[in-house]
Amino acid sequence: MTIEEAQKMVDQWITTTGIRYFNELTNTAILMEEVGEVARIMSRKYGEQSFKKSDEAVDLGDEMADVLFVLICLANQTGIDLTAALEKNLKKKSIRDADRHRNNEKLK
Repeated sequence: MTIEEAQKMVDQWITTTGIRYFNELTNTAILMEEVGEVARIMSRKYGEQSFKKSDEAVDLGDEMADVLFVLICLANQTGIDLTAALEKNLKKKSIRDADRHRNNEKLK
C-alpha cells in the first residue's frame, strides 16, 4: 500500500465507520496518547522498566499503527499530501546531514 492509498483508506473509514473526523486539536491529543503508548512499550521491552502482568500481551506493531492512523487523519484534515511531504523532508535531510552523521564520532 502506498502512503496515498493509506490516506484514502483512512478517509474512507472515517467517513463511513467513524462518521466524521474529530477536530484537529482532539486528534493531536489522541496522537500524543498513542505515542505515549508506544513509549510505554519501548521502555518496558527495550529499557529498564518491567511489564505489569496486564501489559504483557501488548502489541508494539498495533500501537505503532494507531500512531500512523491518527497522523494520517491529521494529514487528511489539514490537506497534507504525506507522500510529497516525506519526499521533501528526505531531500532536506539529505542536504543538511550529508556529512553530519558520517563525521559524528559518537556514531563510530
